[in-house]
Amino acid sequence: MIKNLGIGTGRRKTSVARVYVRAGSGKISINDKELGHYFPQDEHSVMVRQPLMVTDNENKFDVIINVYGGGSNGQAGACRHGLARALCQVDQGNYLSLRSNGFLTRDSRMVERKKYGQRGARRRFQFSKR
Repeated sequence: MIKNLGIGTGRRKTSVARVYVRAGSGKISINDKELGHYFPQDEHSVMVRQPLMVTDNENKFDVIINVYGGGSNGQAGACRHGLARALCQVDQGNYLSLRSNGFLTRDSRMVERKKYGQRGARRRFQFSKR
């Protein structure tokens, strides 16, 4: 049986990621796909790997991530947040470096809701005097 060393839940915008850290060789899979296939853009795959790079754990753990909701940017941020939380569970010594880089802070920025009588959250309908 495979034992999870750490479990973390990450959130960003409307995305939620469940992250499982296991002993292994550094393989990262997201929704049963390889990291490079799930996030073809380099900036997103680098964002997911950041907590591993900061704590020097790039080739020590296998990471399994289930992520849903939102777009690719939000999902990458949720994966990073969840991975940071899971690495804290694995070793409390990682906490300081992850906290100082801001990976443990939940980014609370969300899309503002649309208001009635308007075209968007702030945008009004075009005003016509005549």
